[in-house]
Amino acid sequence: MRVNRSSSGLQTALLVLLASCQCISVNTDTLLPPEFSQYNGTLYAACKVRPSTSLPEGLPKVYGQVLFKQEQSEGKLQVLLRLNGFPTEDAPEPRAVHIHQYGDLSRGCDSTGGHYNPFSVNHPKHPGDFGNFVSQEGQISELIESEATLFGGLSALGRAVVIHEKRDDLGLGGDIGSLLHGNAGRRLACCVIGMSSSSVWNMQHERFARRLRRN
Repeated sequence: MRVNRSSSGLQTALLVLLASCQCISVNTDTLLPPEFSQYNGTLYAACKVRPSTSLPEGLPKVYGQVLFKQEQSEGKLQVLLRLNGFPTEDAPEPRAVHIHQYGDLSRGCDSTGGHYNPFSVNHPKHPGDFGNFVSQEGQISELIESEATLFGGLSALGRAVVIHEKRDDLGLGGDIGSLLHGNAGRRLACCVIGMSSSSVWNMQHERFARRLRRN
């Protein structure tokens, strides 16, 4: 039997092409986590804040939650801060909160690296530069929007949130530290950002809304 080699080669090329198309299709489908479909295009994340294990004596032991919600990849990331453990003083000091590069707590909050800075820009233009927050009766309860994202290659998932000892000078301090981290001082507490269900966000957001109504 004589084999037509050109025909056989064409069939092989077509099979390779079909296989590559199937791979592309599969890879495209896996770009979004299953939670995207489960929650109708919205992603949720949670971060359980604990005091740094390397925290010196005399500094406040901060704990609580930082929660995230983002509707579609182009939607603004909402961030809900529910933090406790600050001194109950008459004129509380503002505290800086930032996303840091690594979700590594092996040396407490000191091993989370610098600010998450995917675009190599100066502080306070990092997507996770949340700013300053003033506690009331030892608590911070704030809802903000952030330039960070839970989607794609720039996702904040797996990175860390760090609560700092001092005020963020917002890049106006006139030195290198100001442009790197806002001279916000030591790291009081931190947590690793992980994917979550919608239930944690819904519960804490309702509590936040009730508190706003009372005030």
